[in-house]
Amino acid sequence: MTGLPLSGVKVLDLSTLLPGPLATLMLAEAGADVVKIERCGPGDEMRTYEPKFGGASANYAVLNRGKRAYAADLKDPQQRDRVLALAGEADVVVEQFRPGVADRLGLGYGAVRAVAPAVVYCSITGYGPDGPLAGRAGHDLTYLAQSGLLGVVADKTGAPTLPVTVLADIAGGTYPAVVNILLALRQVERTGEGVHIQVSMTHNLQTLAYGYLAAHQASGSWPQPGRELLTGGSPRYQIYPTSDGRHIACAALEQRFWERLCHLVELDEPLREDRGRETAVIEALTARFAERPAAYWEDLFEGEDVCTAVVATWEEAVANGLVRTDGSDRVTPPGGGESIPTLASPIETALRGAERTLTYPALHTLPDESPWA
Repeated sequence: MTGLPLSGVKVLDLSTLLPGPLATLMLAEAGADVVKIERCGPGDEMRTYEPKFGGASANYAVLNRGKRAYAADLKDPQQRDRVLALAGEADVVVEQFRPGVADRLGLGYGAVRAVAPAVVYCSITGYGPDGPLAGRAGHDLTYLAQSGLLGVVADKTGAPTLPVTVLADIAGGTYPAVVNILLALRQVERTGEGVHIQVSMTHNLQTLAYGYLAAHQASGSWPQPGRELLTGGSPRYQIYPTSDGRHIACAALEQRFWERLCHLVELDEPLREDRGRETAVIEALTARFAERPAAYWEDLFEGEDVCTAVVATWEEAVANGLVRTDGSDRVTPPGGGESIPTLASPIETALRGAERTLTYPALHTLPDESPWA
């Protein structure tokens, strides 16, 4: 699609599952032309997930709409050379192998740079290109566990809890990849020199831990599970159960929000100064919120600046307009058929063009001619 920020940019996507494909989806939505290489047979493992939408999974459909996909056996020298030729035409190459794998296949940065000196080559890995963990297998939960982030919030037994989403994949992988690819494209415009971007999902989680790192640098202390301001140690930032089994999410950190909240819930005056008596205040608010059902508290907080809300179900979030399931961006299976609304894009509308219906790719045989011809 012409006229968009990345119109004319060719992207060769060698990645699988979530971090890389979501990154190249964002590039595609800004106008880039994305060609995806998948393994022969089943293709990207994401295609096999449930539920299905057409011949592939709904997950695959929303992450790969508008791309083209071709099967290649990268261990076959002839097919590998064909993929290398595609890389020679690309402005951006994204790969998600463990360190050293792309080099052994003959598709590492050195091989690609030899045929495309100005290429932006992005490697997304779990632990970075070197170090004792570089070759280890992992997934989002593994990276969160080893980064230290998973352990900072604990339940009443002291055990960490499962995260609400795949934070390492998206916040540590996808977003840093997109940001660095865009910066690298700008640098290539200025210098003509290619760039090898290394995106370590585990290391990039340090950005999410900025407060813990800052506190350590200033005081020498490390976060204690469930005892920090944002991890359960403060009554102002806490989750409280209601009488009907629902929950209240309280984030009344600033004094004016805290004072208004205390007034509305009629917290005893002596407890409103919570510094140094956090445990007692948490216990008092726990008892107070447990006296009434969620609907009572929701009505009480309506129109009030208290940064406190009932924890919504997905159905409630959709009804409130905070989750879109009926957007105009849609996806269809290859060959046509019924479309479904797809992932709401974080790319600003002015930078990605009109909303439209696109097909997710069938897996085709790698052609002899260039798909970018």
